Amino acid sequence: MNLFNRFRFNLLVSLLCAFQLFSCKKESGRPDFEIIQDEILTPNCANSGCHSSVGDASYSQHKLLLSVGNSYDALINKAPQNAAAIANGWVLVKPGEVDKSFLYHKITCETGHHSGNIGATMPLGGKVLSRGQVEFIKRWIIAGASKTSAAVDDAILKDSSACQVSVEPLAPPAAGTGFQLTIDPFDIPKNFEREVFIRKNTPNSDTVFVNRIQLRGAANSHHFVAYSFRNELLLPTQNVLRDLRDPVTGVLNQTTLLEMQNHIFLGGGTDVNTDVTLPAGTAIRFKPNMPIDLNAHYFNRTNLILQGRNYVNFYTVPRTSVQNEVKMLDLNNLDIYIPPFTRRTFTKNFTFSTTTRVVLLTSHFHKLGEKFVIKIFGGARNGEIIYTNTDWEHPLVKSFTTPIVLLPGEGLTSEVTYYNPSSVAVAFGLTSQDEMNIIFGYYY
Repeated sequence: MNLFNRFRFNLLVSLLCAFQLFSCKKESGRPDFEIIQDEILTPNCANSGCHSSVGDASYSQHKLLLSVGNSYDALINKAPQNAAAIANGWVLVKPGEVDKSFLYHKITCETGHHSGNIGATMPLGGKVLSRGQVEFIKRWIIAGASKTSAAVDDAILKDSSACQVSVEPLAPPAAGTGFQLTIDPFDIPKNFEREVFIRKNTPNSDTVFVNRIQLRGAANSHHFVAYSFRNELLLPTQNVLRDLRDPVTGVLNQTTLLEMQNHIFLGGGTDVNTDVTLPAGTAIRFKPNMPIDLNAHYFNRTNLILQGRNYVNFYTVPRTSVQNEVKMLDLNNLDIYIPPFTRRTFTKNFTFSTTTRVVLLTSHFHKLGEKFVIKIFGGARNGEIIYTNTDWEHPLVKSFTTPIVLLPGEGLTSEVTYYNPSSVAVAFGLTSQDEMNIIFGYYY
């Protein structure tokens, strides 16, 4: 090859690399998977409580180890635990086929690439992969997902922009079938946990009956909840975003904290992309222009500014179809203390003074929670388990077409098990690093 032709060939190769038609490795000799392990999996995924060991609180849910020496064999052609992924015919990593690789679907911020509920985007804990990191893993899979080859250009990793999934707008209910309330986009400062409230009034001019609540929110969300108020003489200002903590100083806002004591749970929880329908014949009464407090909680443990946004749809049914108006259960156990490296179970009984018919139950605890059990307390069915949840991110919502009937003096027992794998004790608190223990539900 003469000098001119060699120059043309080298120029062509450079252009192909620039336009990313194929990969051109710049750091020769370092395997792609070594880069993935050292720069992506170890700092973002193989953390205590997540994917580091079989002792992690969440291990029973995902059964996936991403620590050094375990991750490659745990990923390649292995079946996922997620039902939607299994239904789609995916494995965790399918060499050469990124669309059939569950790992890619769990980390990408691109929308419209899968069907079904595959759970929250990874990693959790407020971390966000960069677009370069996601693209590097994608190309590694396409190139065959080798453990030893160096086929992918590591210059891709220079794209450090956050790969945060945009919230797909939630279509509001059709006219005459309900209404929508929203929290407009707001910033989540870097390395900060932001919890906000905003009071909205519902748009209905007449009394309506709601039997379905549909939620949508952004990634890195801890929860999204809608509340009504116990005392409407103490309402916060309408349409003003209120912080639980000052976004600059982090100091707790005492006014907001007091306003939280005036809340009545309406719907929502940890899974900010859920859709709950009450059993047929039951509904929540909404008076005209009812004040509602929308509460969104996001965490950001990156050096990037992220964004939160939330939607909630309230679907109505005709008054003639409602046999029973439901009220809300909100049963808390605040007596939680989990010492370091300890598994502990907390039990509390809640009794009712009048006959109570429970039609729906769900639960709320944080990432150390392993198992949330609800039992009947008292009466002929004392001790009977009626609810079990082992997924803190996507808590089971269980409806009862035949209501659970509890006579005066009877009630519910919460029995909740936590495992703390860290060297720091954890107690009840308001942040995602603390713990909670709440039974939510509906009854009449």
